[in-house]
Amino acid sequence: MLTALRLTLILFVLLFALPLGAHALVQWQTADWSRSWGTADWSSTGTLPAADAHPEAMVRIYAARVGRWRGIFAVHSWIVFKGPGAGAYERYDKVGWGRPIRHNGYAPDGRWYGNDPEIVFEASGEDAERLIPKLRAAIASYPYGDAGDYNVWPGPNSNSFVAHVIGQVPELAVTLPPTAIGKDYPVDGGWFGLAPSRTGVRVSLDGYLGLTVAWVEGIEFNLLGAVAGLDLRRPGIKLPGFGRIGI
Repeated sequence: MLTALRLTLILFVLLFALPLGAHALVQWQTADWSRSWGTADWSSTGTLPAADAHPEAMVRIYAARVGRWRGIFAVHSWIVFKGPGAGAYERYDKVGWGRPIRHNGYAPDGRWYGNDPEIVFEASGEDAERLIPKLRAAIASYPYGDAGDYNVWPGPNSNSFVAHVIGQVPELAVTLPPTAIGKDYPVDGGWFGLAPSRTGVRVSLDGYLGLTVAWVEGIEFNLLGAVAGLDLRRPGIKLPGFGRIGI
């Protein structure tokens, strides 16, 4: 019994405590924690081509670090798409104020709390055109889209919303970054089921504790929303705070 407890403690320190502590030091040295909501930069990064200059359909999923000390742990994710010939992009986020599912509340490729986003998924042309109706249906089916449904931790939050959409459109074959706190919240209420990609299985105790084993998601152990694990498809490791490190 003591050996098992000692091993559990060692794994907790190595996989969760040390990475989070190290990332906190990195953020302390590099991040600007003085930015308030009102003074942060929410403008476009200019990395997305103008909609009228890109006649093909396009789909993107973005993630960017959240503000202040929470950036040690988490990112915010959102969905962007445009149909063929459309003159504007559509952006969907879940937020904790106003109407939770925000439509075009920010620039499609905008910074989040001053932090540049990374592309989690992208498709264009016919592939994107096939995905868009399914994405619309998945967004409309999200069961926590009303005022008061947002819960920062362990969910349902912004990442729970995007994870739900990914799970409803498994042909995306993508998973959110391990730093997307809330992605493992069981939106369907079940503690056991298929992983969002449908390439494996997942166990989640209301988002507080869980395990995912799947080809797309890899092996992910969730403890209080923080994720540690291995990426099998593209060899790499997943660490709390830092996210995915690998190929």
